[in-house]
Amino acid sequence: MTMSKERFEDLVGEALDEVPPELLDLMDNVVILVVDDPPPGEPDLLGLYEGHALTERGWDYSGVLPDRISIYRNPILAICDDEDDVVDEVAITVVHEIAHHFGIDDARLHALGWG
Repeated sequence: MTMSKERFEDLVGEALDEVPPELLDLMDNVVILVVDDPPPGEPDLLGLYEGHALTERGWDYSGVLPDRISIYRNPILAICDDEDDVVDEVAITVVHEIAHHFGIDDARLHALGWG
């Protein structure tokens, strides 16, 4: 599947628009990025949360750089057959990585159907 970076970024924005505003309001010190490729050695990685989950932040959490959620364009496009598949996969990946920001681990996400 091929898709322009601009269209893919639009789909990430649309996925974010579907997240309930109450949850988006709770997100703190996090940036969401669209990146073409994952880190070396992780070719199948669709997204990655890097930072300190809200549940792990204590009194000493201050002055740190924003957490990062990276959504990897090329691996997502590689597993999709058409734009509808991309829309679905982007939505799943965005929700999955936002959940990590809230301290939800992979096992729980898989149990909830967001793996």
